[in-house]
Amino acid sequence: MHDQLAPSDWIRRWSHLVPAGGQVLDVACGQGRHMRWFSERNHQVTGIDKAPQAIESVVNLGRAIRADIEAAPWPLPGRRFDCVLVTNYLWRPLLPTIVASVAPGGLLLYETFAQGNETVGRPARAEFLLRPGELLQACQGLRVVAYEDGYLDEPARFVQRIAAVRAPLGAAGPLRLPLRGTP
Repeated sequence: MHDQLAPSDWIRRWSHLVPAGGQVLDVACGQGRHMRWFSERNHQVTGIDKAPQAIESVVNLGRAIRADIEAAPWPLPGRRFDCVLVTNYLWRPLLPTIVASVAPGGLLLYETFAQGNETVGRPARAEFLLRPGELLQACQGLRVVAYEDGYLDEPARFVQRIAAVRAPLGAAGPLRLPLRGTP
């Protein structure tokens, strides 16, 4: 059975790109599996979720913000983070805010369900499934380090996922990103 408390392989694979001690924002953090992962690696973590039980479960990991980010204003206007991560969540009107929340030199890690998932399970409604290339379009101002759009087993699902960085302020020339395989 899939361990819901284990960090996503995608998040683990690309987390080495987060600056040491950097500030990490987990959007729709749920039970905090990714907050825990980054906290254990000495990052400052902030989680946002609308569910009271989710916030209660992450309050000991870092800053926990209870907010309905679909119906209320963004709770962190103007704040930027060294890493912004989103897994298994999609609210299209928020995509520009999520991308804008990545600091110069920072990283966006996003992984959620894509079209095709309706054939294997939930979510199945179009408003919760990314269209082909949608994350690439949302990240046009960032440098894409890795992108995948396809089918995964165990559990069966269609996903789209991206790792993208914002150039540091005053950066000249190509970004030098350390390569590393899956931990």
